[in-house]
Amino acid sequence: MAAAGGLLLRAAESPAAAAPEALSGPRRAQARRVSSAPASEPSAPEARPAAPRERPPRRWQAEATKRKYRASSEAPPAKRRNAAAFLPAKKAAAEEAQRTFKGKAQKTFSPNESLVGVSGKNREQKPCIRTSSLFKNNPEIPELHRPVVKQVQEQVFTSDAFHQLDLHPHLISTINTVLNMTSMTSVQKQSIPVLLEGRDALVRSQTGSGKTLAYCIPVVQSLQAMKSKIQRSDGPYALVLVPTRELALQSFNTVQKLLKPFTWIVPGVLMGGERKKSEKARLRKGINILISTPGRLVDHIKSTKNIHFSRIRWLILDEADRILDLGFEKDITVILNAVNAECQQRQNVLLSATLTEGVTRLADISLLDPVRISVLDQHHGQSDPERGTLPEVPPLPPDDELDSFAIPGSLDQHVTLVPSKLKLVSLAAFILQKCKFEKDQKMIIFFLSCELVEFYYRLFLQTLPACSGAPASRQPPSASTRFKFLRLHGTMEQEERTAVFEEFSHSKTGILLCTDVAARGLDLPQVTWIVQYNAPSSPAEYIHRIGRTARIGCHGSSLLILAPSEAEYVNSLASHKINVSEIHVEDILSVLTRDGCLKGSRRGPQKEPKEMYQQKGRETVTACVLCPGLCYTLHGLVPFNPPSSPTRH
Repeated sequence: MAAAGGLLLRAAESPAAAAPEALSGPRRAQARRVSSAPASEPSAPEARPAAPRERPPRRWQAEATKRKYRASSEAPPAKRRNAAAFLPAKKAAAEEAQRTFKGKAQKTFSPNESLVGVSGKNREQKPCIRTSSLFKNNPEIPELHRPVVKQVQEQVFTSDAFHQLDLHPHLISTINTVLNMTSMTSVQKQSIPVLLEGRDALVRSQTGSGKTLAYCIPVVQSLQAMKSKIQRSDGPYALVLVPTRELALQSFNTVQKLLKPFTWIVPGVLMGGERKKSEKARLRKGINILISTPGRLVDHIKSTKNIHFSRIRWLILDEADRILDLGFEKDITVILNAVNAECQQRQNVLLSATLTEGVTRLADISLLDPVRISVLDQHHGQSDPERGTLPEVPPLPPDDELDSFAIPGSLDQHVTLVPSKLKLVSLAAFILQKCKFEKDQKMIIFFLSCELVEFYYRLFLQTLPACSGAPASRQPPSASTRFKFLRLHGTMEQEERTAVFEEFSHSKTGILLCTDVAARGLDLPQVTWIVQYNAPSSPAEYIHRIGRTARIGCHGSSLLILAPSEAEYVNSLASHKINVSEIHVEDILSVLTRDGCLKGSRRGPQKEPKEMYQQKGRETVTACVLCPGLCYTLHGLVPFNPPSSPTRH
């Protein structure tokens, strides 16, 4: 009996016992004979089957086990379960659900097939890509209360001509023919006579009023009138410090034009990004009017032996407030100490569009008995231009005057409140509105960082130019005349930055995506729109950004994009006497529903209720959304490949 019980237990442990259907006919018969043997009779060796490892089916095994323990009071042993039975129930259910999901995944996400429910009715089609609504769960746009203030304006032009000044005839001819200027601006009328007298000056005037010529003309006039003719090997006679490389190039080009009749005076520029070896070679040959950025000049002062300042007659700091904002205060101290060590008597000039405490402190350090020249003061009647008296140094202005900025009268300023989810599509719609449906538009868009400039440049370069259909098939997308995108920021190579600056300066249309590196002093002609995608850090920075348009009496416009939480920024502008008008985001997005702008047709609002038309417009805008992964443009889906590695700030 023990032998029979052991045989039965071994049969119960065998996996083959769980599959009686898999046994062949003879083996099934042998299994039945073994299971039908009496439990009390010992098994003889000759009675055993030919295959001793064959095991009976599970149902016969259970009956034999019951008969074995029926006579005794012992309980039957617990059933053994196979390996699959030991798996947790949740894990097995999850694996089963996963197998079911894999088998049905292709049918579930097919965008072209409709799903059939249990009732047999067709359900509505489900697209393979789901996007959240741009118009749901947005913060409420507050009502914008814009306090009306009297905006400060300056008179840009005067009736006085350059030939009325005591200038060299060749210099006057160059100004009239090469620069195409006959009459002076207000800041030039006040500054040039003062500087020709040899006085130190602190010049404050609005952006685009001609401050560069206000100091370049006196410098050229005084250097060419020296009794002993200037030699190139003499070294620098005038030192001009500017905050950015682009402004250094622009000032160098202006001085170069003024020096056409005076070929013995050599100008030069030093700036970061250029080869120091070639700059040292130019310094050895000699530069008479040296234009430089502070950082590169300090580098040459420390490492170049050929640079000296023993003959310096002029020290000019252009855009002095920006020089301090960029952290060049220590560099300015090093430069002033180097110049003072070799030359004590010189003429110092500080120029800025905004008068800050830092500029005032720098003027106290570097200027000696200066004349304060401000067109804004003249506008308020603090000086009498008819008497020809020169304005003297008054005490520091009060805080309200210090914080007020002069705005060109031909500049229209706008602001719009846009939720975060709509900022990108609103910017794309604004570009389409101005560059596709209007002619001769030249736009500058300011961003907060270099990474944002790179991202939006690559995004718009792949999507928006395809909307116009202008470029040929073999030309790159940027070849479109209406959608010529350019970028400018601090981490670009100097050669590329110079090429972009020159191209945008000479083009009649285009869209420049940039950081605040292009916000100071640059004279970019025919710019019609300034868009500030990110709010500037201060109202002074706002003034410098919008100053890239409406220059020298031209007309221009600006748009400031704010989030609903940034609505208080408008009151901050109003406290500095800056007025802005509001543009609603719906008016900007309405361009996407124009006929021929997007796929599909629409009927005008005259034939549809206002609510239905507004809902269709929102659906159209949602279908045209731009995002990092997929770009819905005017002609359908266009994939966008973001940069593999993020750009540096």
